[in-house]
Amino acid sequence: MTPSQATQPAQPAPPWRVEPGQVASAGAGLVLLAAGALLGRADAALLGVPIVLGAAHALVRRPHDPVRVDVRPTGSPERPLAAELAVTAPAAADAVRLRADRPGHRPAEALVAVDGTRELGVTAASVRTGGQPLFLVEHQGVGSGAATVGLPGRCEPEQVLVLPSGRRLGALPLPGRLRGLTGQHESRRPGSGGGLRDVHPFAPGDAPRQVDWKVTARRSPALDQLYVRRTTALGEAVVTVVVDSRDDVGPDPLTWGGTPAVRADDATSLDLARQAAAALAEAYLGGGDRVGIEDLGVRRRAVRSGTGRRQLERVRQQLAWLRPEGDPPTRVRPPRIGAGALVYVLSTFLDPEAATMATTWRRTGHPVVAVDVLPDLRLGDLDTRRRLALRLVLGERDDRLADVRAAGVDVVRWVDGTDAVTRLQAMARAARRGRAGARAGAGAGARAGAGG
Repeated sequence: MTPSQATQPAQPAPPWRVEPGQVASAGAGLVLLAAGALLGRADAALLGVPIVLGAAHALVRRPHDPVRVDVRPTGSPERPLAAELAVTAPAAADAVRLRADRPGHRPAEALVAVDGTRELGVTAASVRTGGQPLFLVEHQGVGSGAATVGLPGRCEPEQVLVLPSGRRLGALPLPGRLRGLTGQHESRRPGSGGGLRDVHPFAPGDAPRQVDWKVTARRSPALDQLYVRRTTALGEAVVTVVVDSRDDVGPDPLTWGGTPAVRADDATSLDLARQAAAALAEAYLGGGDRVGIEDLGVRRRAVRSGTGRRQLERVRQQLAWLRPEGDPPTRVRPPRIGAGALVYVLSTFLDPEAATMATTWRRTGHPVVAVDVLPDLRLGDLDTRRRLALRLVLGERDDRLADVRAAGVDVVRWVDGTDAVTRLQAMARAARRGRAGARAGAGAGARAGAGG
């Protein structure tokens, strides 16, 4: 071998090849032709003629250009796992074999007729959120009469970001202290827009339209003193959703160590946390309240509290990016929470840090709701030793949650969201009854004073 031959690049393989069956049929046709010519049998030779001509025609019309497939993500909030396949085939190709696959789904296979270029849509449903692989697409061209086929090709899956979707939650608990001069909820401060607070003698700064003439006539028939009806102000709630991204465990305890991997059709604890946080944010932001996000795993993932539709999009994007990142540093102090904010702590509570943070916030005066996002466990494949280890871990977790409840923190379990919504609505109704009783007592005192 000469040096020039050694450095010459290898020629690429032809993109199309003849099928082995077509080669065998062409060989059979040549045998018939030869046998007919040697034996003087014209009928046998005529049988081989169409077989040989067909093989020659397929070989002459064999395509030379490869099949190209472009995968373009077309996901939307309603269908996040969706893509469009743009299939381009040479003119001599009759069809293209396609196979689309992704983890947790059965592969979809199809033989598609392509005349130049054809676009196809592919969608899939998934319980997982965050960064997800789209579709692995394998393709192979089919020539005229299936006599030739192209070399197999594949398109590696792209990574897409699946945003968590919310759900309707109805009424939710509110913090005892509301902020701002606008909002949807009655605060305890005097102002305008809310219900009756009390009846008070007219003072500088009161508007004439606030004068209650009936009370004035009863208390001051000579009209030497006017009385006004004072109302409460409207305010907005401030809610901070704290997500513990340090754990991402599935329903099978065998996968908690990282091997084997969690099944693609199993929602992990972080998937449940994303869904719960998105639902809470959507409900509070829809009521005109302020919502912020804190992450116990990575400090840089905080989203400052805000309002409006754009804040909801920021929250959903940030929740989708949450994932465990190595060994998180131990926090010396909890994240800073705004005064009077209602705090939701979403965690599996498999270690004490989230419980410690929740208890600390409660002791500083914040109303705190602990949301347990540990999935329902499957224990069928555990042996005796692993069952015993799991019992110890879950026992410590139950003690931890009991201490959290004893500190005054409400605990809600979120698996499919149904029981959690019922529990949150019951908490909201109890809080409304307490506020209504307080207002009724204040109103009765005001009327008694006015009547005296």
